[in-house]
Amino acid sequence: MRLQLLRLLADNPQLTQRELAQALGVSLGATHYSLRALIDKGLVKAENFRNSQNKRAYAYLLTPKGLTEKLHITRAFLARKQKECEAIQREIEVLKNELGEAVKTELREPAQPRKPGH
Repeated sequence: MRLQLLRLLADNPQLTQRELAQALGVSLGATHYSLRALIDKGLVKAENFRNSQNKRAYAYLLTPKGLTEKLHITRAFLARKQKECEAIQREIEVLKNELGEAVKTELREPAQPRKPGH
């Protein structure tokens, strides 16, 4: 969720916590907790909108440290997904080979007809 939150904030710093929660598909409490952790780690800073009628309106801005963290997390995520993709591709090849062998065997040895009542 940290990567998703950092990506959302990088693109939309004006999103409210409620909007972030909805976009992430998690509770408002979970979003608040995660956002607070990012702020405490110095990855995000919250700034009040100066022209806002709502004094509780914030812009959540990624700090330089936050941008670096987003980059590192993205690299790790991409590497993990590439490994998963390669494993799936290997499994697909194995299944194709198994299926091909099964079809060849079936063509050489036609199935025995079933006896009535079985």
